[in-house]
Amino acid sequence: MSATVLTQGCRSNLAEQDALAALAPAGATVINSCAVTAEAVRDARAAARKAARTGPVYVTGCAATLEPARFADIATIIPNAQKLAPSAWKRSTPGAAPGQGLARPAVTRQSRGFVAVQDGCDHACTFCVTTLARGASRSVPMDDVVQHVRALADEGVAEVVLTGIDTTSYGEQLPGRPRLGTLVQAILTRVPALPRLRLSSLDAAEADPALLEAFADPRLMPHIHLSLQSGDDLILKRMKRRHSRAQAIALTDALRNRRPDIAIGADLIAGFPTEGEAAHTGSLSLIADCGLVHAHIFPFSPRPGTPAARMPQLPPAVARARAAQLRACAAEAHAAFARSFVGQPLDVISEGGQGITPHGLKLRFREPRARGARLTVVPTGFRDGTLAE
Repeated sequence: MSATVLTQGCRSNLAEQDALAALAPAGATVINSCAVTAEAVRDARAAARKAARTGPVYVTGCAATLEPARFADIATIIPNAQKLAPSAWKRSTPGAAPGQGLARPAVTRQSRGFVAVQDGCDHACTFCVTTLARGASRSVPMDDVVQHVRALADEGVAEVVLTGIDTTSYGEQLPGRPRLGTLVQAILTRVPALPRLRLSSLDAAEADPALLEAFADPRLMPHIHLSLQSGDDLILKRMKRRHSRAQAIALTDALRNRRPDIAIGADLIAGFPTEGEAAHTGSLSLIADCGLVHAHIFPFSPRPGTPAARMPQLPPAVARARAAQLRACAAEAHAAFARSFVGQPLDVISEGGQGITPHGLKLRFREPRARGARLTVVPTGFRDGTLAE
């Protein structure tokens, strides 16, 4: 019996899933936790308590790193810096270790392949605990990334997703300081057998010219998700973000110039400390001004140890209400975009009961399909937030 890994939070955690399953003792449950919100930590605690009823539990990830006392009574805790080190699991197989670079990418093969090319973050956004939980930014050497992507393509994986905590900072610690765009172009050039390459969340302040150029290649999926967080310049400054509202709009315009059909998504925080009605309206209008068709929207959650937790807080009910407004606005944009594909043949990667299109849309099948299969499917409608066959 192998270990069971429950992945929470970001795609970087998902990319670690196979490695953790191989490292953990047989029969154990591993919770790879998230700490981006207080709710995420509670979810990790609840999952650990449930798993402890049936066997040994290990909790790793950001919640375990930042709030180990929450899990000490029910699980063995393995901090982020040690989670991929075999010695932490009493294994002797060589593996990645903490330091200035990553020895190799974490790779998980599911219906798609997830490859972590970078970890950690060197920035200091006032609301974020990622730097505390993940440490300084570090990157996997480019040749190693290409090698692992090639191996996945040779195994028949039709799509690879590049992940990281601050993916657009890729390469800053490597010799020659290659940028993310250089890495993407290298993969597209050196792995011709790979049908589809996709990027995960990116920082709007760091998109390099080579990355914009790469979107001219049809094998790079026309889908990008940006860490925008707010549509108001004063709130962005108080968040210590490195872009302005105008720069976010300029970037989305530049992306569409390269790839007119691109689907752009974003993270937005509602109810950040000191956010007034005008600032909230700025975030609402940013959805249209940037042409956002995907959105991850969170009511602000103060995280211990962050500067934002010490700022004047809005009532939680106000943050929740503003988040609901943003979600409703984003849902309308998403539905209109998705409906434009009804009746068109789409290139879909199956995830079992549903698939994912090049633009990051979910398409529900009439009957389950083999996971990882690449299919052409014509959607007949859009229902309950997804396209339907």
